[in-house]
Amino acid sequence: MERVKLSEIVMKWFPEMLPTLRQNELNSLIVLRDGFGILEPEDAMEIIQYSICEQQDNMYLQ
Repeated sequence: MERVKLSEIVMKWFPEMLPTLRQNELNSLIVLRDGFGILEPEDAMEIIQYSICEQQDNMYLQ
């Protein structure tokens, strides 16, 4: 298992998305079961989408 910030995932596969994400989204810690090295672009996009939804849900709860 490996922990990385969402920003690392975005930078590797979708750097064009950086300006559209908030700092708290980019700082989200993601646990990758099989590690960063074997993460595929499709999986990276799914993680990014899920992380954004999680951050939005947390904003509504506060």
